[in-house]
Amino acid sequence: MDNLKNTARALLQPLLAIIVGLIAGAIAIAVVGGSIFETYGEMWKGAFGSFYFFTNTLSRATPIILIGLGVALAFRAGFFNMGSEGQMVLGALSAAVTAIYLPGPGWLKLIAALVAGIVAGGLWSALAGWLDAKFRMNLLITTLLLNYVAVLFAGYIVSYPLKDKSGSAAMAQTVMIDKAAWLPKLFPGMSLHAGFILAAAGAILLALFMRHTVGGYEVRMLGGNPLFAGYGGVKRGQMMIYSMLASGGFAGLAGAGEVLGTQYRYLDNALTAPSYAWSGIMATLLAGSNPLGTALAAILLAALQTGGMGVERNTNVPLEVSSIIQAVLILFISARFTYSYFKKKKKKAGASNGPAV
Repeated sequence: MDNLKNTARALLQPLLAIIVGLIAGAIAIAVVGGSIFETYGEMWKGAFGSFYFFTNTLSRATPIILIGLGVALAFRAGFFNMGSEGQMVLGALSAAVTAIYLPGPGWLKLIAALVAGIVAGGLWSALAGWLDAKFRMNLLITTLLLNYVAVLFAGYIVSYPLKDKSGSAAMAQTVMIDKAAWLPKLFPGMSLHAGFILAAAGAILLALFMRHTVGGYEVRMLGGNPLFAGYGGVKRGQMMIYSMLASGGFAGLAGAGEVLGTQYRYLDNALTAPSYAWSGIMATLLAGSNPLGTALAAILLAALQTGGMGVERNTNVPLEVSSIIQAVLILFISARFTYSYFKKKKKKAGASNGPAV
């Protein structure tokens, strides 16, 4: 029963946050003189109004789900992995290079490229975990700073040594990946590709792992009570590296999926501009690091983004209204964390002032 309540709470929290954000968005729409019902109607149409728009929303949600799952795993273990952007970029670059230069049939290139993306993202993330475990370098800072290293390195690679010099040479990008190595589309004429199936399967498998395996229990124990976990035999340094490796692997898979299923080459700034990484972190925080709730929150955030494009196309309300809603979501998350912090602090103070036994 408790597990059911926790799952329901994790699924309801993103919905509640979205409702609060929509109320704030309605105020902003009224301020600029737009029609609230018309604007939200267009936003709904742009996200779910037809099967085409619905698949577009799921396509945009795919990398957000995968990144969110990786962040959720790290957060549940008590490690703040803020380097998803760099891990995703290196995963995308590695997948593109593998698919382009590896000899063999298309199916082999596809599988190898996906594995290369997972490995590259995982190793880049594990590097930050190793630096913390070995030299006590703050994980939050190293993961953030390693984002810049990864993004700038990938930009250099596609601007000089691996730049596509055929056609539009002004673009910093690799050559096109062979069509045989593309991720298949789920529906003809739609943008949704098989990466969404990987993301959905990842959410289910991660939820089962966290709930029903010894490793998942150790992850939750370490994140919930590090001192107790240490007494129980859980090695923090080892668990940090493993958790960061898996967390970065999800982000690397997100980048590989975008390269193999959407862009068909690595294009500089194509993954950083849409802010997939930060949307994934937001989805995780909205859902309290619950894998299934993270997937739902990612779809809702993607719907806000694709729906906002429909609003700008068909009304006089600017696209920034969706940014206002997302900003309110961040405030909602901050308020929830602040409330939890003071609640724990008050509880701890009450315990320390209790009667002596």
